[in-house]
Amino acid sequence: MISVPTGRELIDPFKVLEEAEVEAGLTIADFGCGTLGHYVFPAAELVGSDGRVFAVDILKSVLSGIESRRKVESATNVETVWSDIERSNGIRIESETVDIGLLINNLFMSKQKEVMLRECMRTLKPSGRLVLIDWLSTGIKFFGPATDQLVVPEEARRLAEVAGLRVEKEFSPGRFHYGLICRKP
Repeated sequence: MISVPTGRELIDPFKVLEEAEVEAGLTIADFGCGTLGHYVFPAAELVGSDGRVFAVDILKSVLSGIESRRKVESATNVETVWSDIERSNGIRIESETVDIGLLINNLFMSKQKEVMLRECMRTLKPSGRLVLIDWLSTGIKFFGPATDQLVVPEEARRLAEVAGLRVEKEFSPGRFHYGLICRKP
């Protein structure tokens, strides 16, 4: 029987946030944050009381779960934002507000990849960074998206550049994913 890694076994959020240079006082947005807030709450810890973390998702049930955890953990620097990241002006965050955006395991699901990247970029401050992480083909046979859904690193790089971002760094967030750190001009 194959053991499918989950949570920190799959991707350690603190490693990702370290690669992104998340620090106290920054504003972070996790676009498509997911039910557990795998990156939201570690980011909230790192940015501290002078920082802010936007937990962005289209599913209100996801945001309700984040709200519940936010209350339990007294994470007063976390704000849930109901948004459609695949639509122009669909993210309900003002332009040029975010220092670092996280777009993790969302490219493969999107039918509007270019729109999504432009919309995430819109929210970034000048010189802000967008962290793109998605699946490698490693292990796909047993878990993860179907092979025909994958967005290979070269395509992710191309999409980022078409959106106006400059890829500054590649990194390995885990054995099943690739990571790109992109900067807004």
